[in-house]
Amino acid sequence: MSTPIKQLVSLGQSIWYDNIERRLLKNGELAAMVERGDIQGLTSNPAIFNNAIAKSDDYDADLLPLAEAGKTSLEIFEALAVDDIRAAADLLRPLYDATNGDDGYVSLEVNPTLAYKTEETLSEAKRLWAWVDRPNLMIKIPATEAGLPAIRQAIAAGLNVNVTLIFSIERYEAVMDAYLSGLEDRAAQGLPIDGIASVASFFVSRIDVNIDKQLEALGTERASALLGKTAIANARLAYQAFKAIFGSGRFAALEAQGARVQRPLWASTGTKNPAYPDTLYVDELIGPNTVNTMPPATLDAFRDHGQAALTIESGVDVARHVFAELEELGISLAEITQGLEDAGVKSFADAFESLLNTISSRQPVSM
Repeated sequence: MSTPIKQLVSLGQSIWYDNIERRLLKNGELAAMVERGDIQGLTSNPAIFNNAIAKSDDYDADLLPLAEAGKTSLEIFEALAVDDIRAAADLLRPLYDATNGDDGYVSLEVNPTLAYKTEETLSEAKRLWAWVDRPNLMIKIPATEAGLPAIRQAIAAGLNVNVTLIFSIERYEAVMDAYLSGLEDRAAQGLPIDGIASVASFFVSRIDVNIDKQLEALGTERASALLGKTAIANARLAYQAFKAIFGSGRFAALEAQGARVQRPLWASTGTKNPAYPDTLYVDELIGPNTVNTMPPATLDAFRDHGQAALTIESGVDVARHVFAELEELGISLAEITQGLEDAGVKSFADAFESLLNTISSRQPVSM
C-alpha cells in the first residue's frame, strides 16, 4: 500500500529527519525509520543536541569519563556529537551508496558563535570534516555574509556543505553562486567535482510567524487575506530561482564534469501556528530535486495524513501577487528576512552556550 511518505519520495523529494538522539541510535528506532523508507537523511543543530543531552542521561556514561580526563565542555560536546554523527552516517551509508550519493547524508553544524567570522568558520568546517571522516557527512555553514566566502572555499576544498539559515531569495541566489563558484575554483585546480554534494536550507515557517504579526496589526481585510501565505510564496519563488540557476549554461558546464545540483532543502517546516494545518509546510512544497527536513511531530503528522502531490510550482503567479501585496501594504520582506537571519544566528549561539552549560552541570564537582 502506498503511503504519503512513499508518494512524496516518488515525486522527487527526500525526507531528512531534523533530529538526533543517542537513544534512537541505540534502540534501533532510527535504523527502522531508514529501513522503512521514512527518512533518507538526517540533520542536526545545537538546539537539537542540547535537547538530547539536557533531557536524558543517555550521554552520561561517555560524558563523565571525558570530564574526569580534564576535557572542557566544548571538547566533551564535540566528542559526543562526533560519535553520534558517525553512528548516524554509518547507518545511512548503505542508502548513500545505493543512491550514488544523492541521499544518505548527516549534517553537523560548525560552532554557531563563529557565524560572522569567515576564516574561523572555514577552519572549523575543515576540522570537523576531517574528524568525522565520513563521505556522507555535510557540514552546516550559516548563510551570513561572512559565511558565503567560507561556503565557497569549503566547496572548493571538497567538503559537502549544508548551507543553513537562508530566509530571503536574494541571499539564496548568493548561496547558489557561492556553490557554483566553489566548484569552478576546484575544477580550475584540476580537482574532481563529481563527488561533492550540497543543499541550501531555506527556512519556511518562521517567515509566516513574523509577517502574520504585522498583517494582524494592520487589521484590514486586505491584510487578513494574506495570513499564512508569505512563507509558501517565498519558498515557491525560491524554487523558481533554483530552476533558473541550475538550468543555466554556467551550471551545464559544471554538470558536464559531474557536478550535482545544490538541492533546496525546506527547513523549519513544523507549523508554528495551531490554526494552520500541521503538514502545511510539507504538503505545499513538494517537487523534484528538493529535500524537506522534518522534526519528529511533523514527520509523524505527514505519515498519518499528509497530502503528497506536485505542489512546489502551484500558484507561482499567486506567490508574486503576495509579494506585491506585501509591498503595497508597506511590509518589508527584506527587513524581516534580515531580522530572522540575525535572530537565527543568536538562537543557535544561545542554544550552543546552553548546551555547554548543561554539559558543565553534569560534570562531577572536584573536591
